[in-house]
Order: sequence, then C-alpha cells, then structure tokens
Amino acid sequence: MKSATDMESATDLRPSQREAVPPTTPPEHSQNGNSGRPEVSIFEDRESGVWMETARKAPQNGRAHNGHSGRPETRIFEDRESGVRSYCRSWPTVFGRAVGSWLYDETGRPYLDFFAGAGALNYGHNNPALKAALLEYLSADGVIHSLDMYTAAKREFLHAFDELILQPRELDYRVQFPGPGGANAVEAALKLARKVTGRTEVLYFTNSFHGMTLGALAVTSNTFHRGGAGVPLAFATQLPFDHSWDTQTPDIAWFDTLVKDRDSGLDNVAAVIVETVQGEGGINIARPAWLRGLAEWCRRRHLLLIVDDVQMGCGRTGPFFSFETAGIRPDFVCVSKSISGGGLPLALTLIRPDLDIWAPGEHTGTFRGIDPAFVMGTAALRTYWRDDALERSTKANGQKIAAALTTLAESIHGTDIEPRGVGMAHGLAFEDGELAGRVRDAAFDRGLLVETAGPDSKVVKLLPPLTVTDGELNHGLALLAGAVRAIC
Repeated sequence: MKSATDMESATDLRPSQREAVPPTTPPEHSQNGNSGRPEVSIFEDRESGVWMETARKAPQNGRAHNGHSGRPETRIFEDRESGVRSYCRSWPTVFGRAVGSWLYDETGRPYLDFFAGAGALNYGHNNPALKAALLEYLSADGVIHSLDMYTAAKREFLHAFDELILQPRELDYRVQFPGPGGANAVEAALKLARKVTGRTEVLYFTNSFHGMTLGALAVTSNTFHRGGAGVPLAFATQLPFDHSWDTQTPDIAWFDTLVKDRDSGLDNVAAVIVETVQGEGGINIARPAWLRGLAEWCRRRHLLLIVDDVQMGCGRTGPFFSFETAGIRPDFVCVSKSISGGGLPLALTLIRPDLDIWAPGEHTGTFRGIDPAFVMGTAALRTYWRDDALERSTKANGQKIAAALTTLAESIHGTDIEPRGVGMAHGLAFEDGELAGRVRDAAFDRGLLVETAGPDSKVVKLLPPLTVTDGELNHGLALLAGAVRAIC
C-alpha cells in the first residue's frame, strides 16, 4: 500500500488531466487507538440501523467470431438470452474491450460511448485510479461479499462519503445499503416512508422512471413498463411534472387543492417521489423554484420528500447531488449507478436520521455488502470530489453541449428539433420516435453510442462520461451532427 505522503506527491488528477492515481486512504481511520480495537463509530453514526448480521454479532475464448468475414458471433444470445434484452438491438455488435470514453467491438472498431452505462460510468470505462484501487484490494485477498457485516472497505467508503459529500454540504443522513441497484434504493425509501407515516399513498410525476420492481414500478409513469407488472399497481397517484401543463394555476397550488379536498380521492398520502431531471422520461428539467415549492409544500402537509438521484446524482448535472441547485433537503435520497465509481452494483438509500426507525433485519438482502464496489466508490470520491474541479468541468462541458445542440437544431430546416439538458445530461427531442430511432442508428453506424428516451422514445439522449476529453466531446458532437443531417 502506498503511504499518504506518497499519494500526495503523485500526479494530481483533475478533469483537464487524464492521468489517474489511486486515491489516498487516511490511516487515522483504520483504528480508534484503543489497543487495536477496530474503529466502528462510522457505522453507528452513518449507517442505517437496519443492519442485521453485525447487530446480532477481456481475453477472448475462441468463440468470438463465426468465421464469416469477422462478423461477430451472436447466435448464443439469440438462442439462450431472454427476448427482453434491448440495448443490444440498438447496437448490434459484440463488445470486447473498454477504456475511458471508448468501447471496442471484437473486430477492434472503436465506439465513442455517449451513454456511459445509462449513467453508471460517470468516470469512464476502466478508470485508471479506480481500477488500480480495485486490483490492489483483490490482490490482497480483500473481502468480496459481506452482507451487512462491518468491513474495512465499507468503513473507508462511509468515511469518504461522510467527509467529502455529506459534511461539506451540511447534510445529515443515515446510509442504508438496500441492495445492488437503483430500484432497491427506491423500494427501501417507499417502504420506510410508509412505515414512518403509517400512510400508504405515494405521489409521483408524469414521465417518471423509478425502477422495474413492483413498488418502484407503481411510481413509474411509463405505460409500456407498467404493463409488464401483471398485477394492479396500487397506492400511487400521478401528478403533472413541472412544465407538463400550460395552465394559469401554479402546479403546487393545484396539488394542495387535491390534498385538502376530502372528495378528491387523494388521501392517506405518505410521500412524494421526484427526479429533479427526468432521464428516462426524456431529459425533462424541473426548475429550482418548482422544486423549492414542492419541498415547502411537503413540509407544510407533513409529507415525506424522496428524491430519486439514481441517474442524475454523482455529478451528472454538475454538483454531486442534482437537488443542490434548488437548495432543498429531501427526507430520503436514492443513489446508485456511479456511486460505485466503475460500474459495479451498489445502491444507497439516504435517510433523515429521525426517520431511520428500521428494526435490525427488517429490510434485508444478500447483495448489500459488495466490497469491491465500496473500494472503487471510495477511490472515485477521493479522486474526484475532494474539490470542485469536476463540478466546474461538468458545467462548462454542459454549456458547450447545449450550444452545439442548439446550433444543430437551428440548422435543420423542415424538422422540429428541441435541444434540452443540463450538465452532462442532454437530449434532442424529435417529432416522433421513429425519427429519433433512425438518428440513433445513424450515430451507431458512425461510431457513436447514444440511446432514445421519453414518451414514444422521441428524445435522443446523451450521457457522456464526466471525464470525457475536449477532443472526444467535440468528436462525439460532430458524429451526432452528421447523423442528424443524414436523417433529417
């Protein structure tokens, strides 16, 4: 292990510098100084009281190609993998290697990745600093699976999260590790909100997406996804998201009327769940004033506010949490995707301390303590969030993307194209999904990975890695412009 002094003298990583170094792990956090007794206060201070177990005590394999002029072999996927697969239908090749902002298929063809694992790879593929920390941990036979036991890897992650994320923002949350993905974080928040309030109804918004499990799906608006549930999705009511209606009545006043009216059918409300920027919904951005109004309304009506930051957190919009711009303090925050740094499964449900009323083991699961994800997550926090360099870079790149997309949309005559976005989450809204899909396919043919989102999939969505270089960003925008002009 490198010492803290060695680490401080190593190359400093900033968004403008592309050499990565392993993060420092402060030695003072390893023990509490009491005759070698392990330091556990961070678990007791920050981790949710739901923890149970501790409370009780790329090489090819020779099958890459089918021998037909380098065409990738895909028959095993078609024969054995479920028909529910989707992204591979948009990008019909077999990928074998990934570095930074690039994916390479088995023939070696490069693709500039402006999708970044749907937001799970904010720091790019195989980021050197994160990978080095993981490889060192694995080579030392570090714990891989730990349920919710105390581990050194989890302790370092909680310290880094507390010191670099919570304390500088004056946020006080307990951290629950609910499972491997974003839907797990949402399910835990919904379940605990209902337990705390003793009420059942949850309000959600048009064009929202919160996950595919039944509770999360009940607060997801997409009809196609909801139709896959097979059962009625109950105890949830949909409200219009910011800018959804052209009305003279402010949204929040209308919400209040519904809650006050005993005959509105909207009663027994426990919580409101919202995305500040709807990613899967088509890059719909809530105004800070609207979010502040929503938060104040929740406070007045004694409703708990849940912010789903699964895709838009970890710096995607600029600040670490997407809600920081609005200056609100949610009761629960759902975090996943890039919280693990390098694409490994990890999710957090952040809980206002007085709401953490779980009994030990009341909400549990097998894959909560995924220690390699803690290691990479810690490396990401200590590498990128010790100052505001990444946030400033993301905002600057976001302005560059916005300007380029606006210029592109204005240059296309006869086709209505609406640019939208914030930070490093942007989109082009087309007249229909068929047109957007053709643009996505044309981008793929040119070596750029983008996807579609929103109602009827009519928005081409861009989620480049936050660590993208200036040259890569310019190249990707040029490829997208070429795809749009070829189709429109």
